[in-house]
Amino acid sequence: MNQYFATVARGLESLATQELEQLGAHSVEPKFCGAAFEGDRALLYRVNLWARLPFRILMKLREFPCQNAEDLYQGIQKIDWSVYLTPDLTLAVTATGKTTQLNHTHFTALQVKNAIVDQQQEQFGDRSNVELQDPDVRINVHLDRDSCTVSLDSSGNSLHRRGYRPAVGAAPLKESLAAALIQLSGWQPEQMFYDPLCGSGTLPLEACLKSLNIAPGLFRERFGFETWPDFDLDLLESLIKDAESSQREKVAAPIWGSDRDETVIEQAMVNAGNCGVSDQVWFSRMDLSEVEPPTDSGVLFCNPPYGERLGRDSDLGAFYRQLGDVLKQRFKGWTAFVLSGNKELAQSIGLKSSQRFAVYNGTLPCQLMKYELY
Repeated sequence: MNQYFATVARGLESLATQELEQLGAHSVEPKFCGAAFEGDRALLYRVNLWARLPFRILMKLREFPCQNAEDLYQGIQKIDWSVYLTPDLTLAVTATGKTTQLNHTHFTALQVKNAIVDQQQEQFGDRSNVELQDPDVRINVHLDRDSCTVSLDSSGNSLHRRGYRPAVGAAPLKESLAAALIQLSGWQPEQMFYDPLCGSGTLPLEACLKSLNIAPGLFRERFGFETWPDFDLDLLESLIKDAESSQREKVAAPIWGSDRDETVIEQAMVNAGNCGVSDQVWFSRMDLSEVEPPTDSGVLFCNPPYGERLGRDSDLGAFYRQLGDVLKQRFKGWTAFVLSGNKELAQSIGLKSSQRFAVYNGTLPCQLMKYELY
């Protein structure tokens, strides 16, 4: 059993714990901005392929006491790096956290890199080159309370970048956060899903992937673990084949998205095409004032602008009041979820929420508000 750590956005730790347990992870324990768990290589590949919430899946190599630069250098040198990294592979080091004496992540990363390449020079007379953008092997070092944890990043590029969305609007919601909001809401694929402010389509598309049981990792070019010396291609191909055979052919209920901006609707359609779900999700240009419920009941989702991103100078209060009026007057029998990072604007909706969930959109504290519309 290897020890792993899934990094997630702040506030999503318990949701990530549930997801990891559903995927077969052992000894799952929520931590700050992530969850620790145990499993074999097949689980590592499966979590990278299927998990909708994490950014990265780290494989723990070693943990050691570390107060200063010398402790760090010596601790890194005690790992036999030839098992994970040969001189023909490029590397990058990501450092997070700090101790009293090691409080600059760039210096920490540099010290770790030096310890690794010095060992390589001594062992092979050659060393790995540093490649910050797309390295073969990404090493993660985390400092916390005079302790250092060294891990390999098995994901490569962040898992929230599914790979289906080169076309994005001006303030896109991360795919992993969209998936988390859908999970928080309790939405089931048998319910109609509608986002009347859909932008480039992230919420409807994540709902569509969930409804069709499509593994989000299928859209990626590669995972970080594919350059590891112990990479098992047959195992990954077998898991991909299983994932593809478990997909459903059609959504159980309609999934719709609309927006007043023609350009972003075109982007949403491109993204749907990249997912292979163009015929499963419906996008249309429509102003909020024109929005009508397509069915008697369903779940409405939206992430309206809240000043920190779009429309800082426009009258957002009036827009939120209009949103509240549309929900009140037209969507009786529905449940609505609105994500907002601005309490004052949220009050302009003029509806009493039945539940609120605290989440972070990047570094911005937000609330997902639930409205039962009678």
